[in-house]
Amino acid sequence: MAKFLEYVPGDSLLHRMSPAAKLVGAVLFAVACFVNSNLVFLLVMLVIALALAASCGLGRQTAGLCKAVLGFSVILAVVLVLTTPAGTPLVPLPWGYIGTGSLLAALTVIVRLMAAAIPLFLVFYVTRMSDITNAAVKQLHVPYKYAFTFTSTVHFIPVFMNDMAGIMEAQTARGVAFDGSLPKKIRLMVPLCVPLLVSSVRKTNSTAIAAEVRGFNLRTRESGYKDYPLAARDVAALGLCVALLGAAIALTALGA
Repeated sequence: MAKFLEYVPGDSLLHRMSPAAKLVGAVLFAVACFVNSNLVFLLVMLVIALALAASCGLGRQTAGLCKAVLGFSVILAVVLVLTTPAGTPLVPLPWGYIGTGSLLAALTVIVRLMAAAIPLFLVFYVTRMSDITNAAVKQLHVPYKYAFTFTSTVHFIPVFMNDMAGIMEAQTARGVAFDGSLPKKIRLMVPLCVPLLVSSVRKTNSTAIAAEVRGFNLRTRESGYKDYPLAARDVAALGLCVALLGAAIALTALGA
């Protein structure tokens, strides 16, 4: 069972694409979602993103991602509903009202965030982290230090999550109950941050020493031995992403 942001082997179209094409395509897809606010267009983008996830056999991981993004986007949607009076008034408030436009804007935020997040996260599930770093350096001309920092940050997310889970299991074995109200959970989580911070510092220090020993400062764009040539499928995928971005810009210009 794959863990969070852990590479999942496969032979799908996304698996076989160039890492650089995946990164650029995912960014273009996300930008298209934020350029336009048409709910129908965003729903189409969400359907495309879900279809991509299904084609890779990553339905379970995508469902977990959608659940996490939904929880975050609902908070933004509630704030938007309460602070943006628009459309036909439905519920009066002391500082305004909740209208049909407010609800539409809230729904748009939820759909937009989910549609934009799925392709970006799929890149990490269908691409090895080393390939992302090397392709970013060799093809996208990103300085190695920045590419390494970014991929290392992503790599450490599941590591820290596993550490937190282990600390919580150890505390549970000692009789600490993490069930209860939200304030209680927050109060119990604060002491867990200290051992997690200590563990994080140790891992970061050991990683820095290992990188220094392997000649991190000597790494250049020409140091990588693996090439990632663009195939016809990469060009076609990038062309589709550019077309989606162009459609989003055109719809925005037309006021749709």
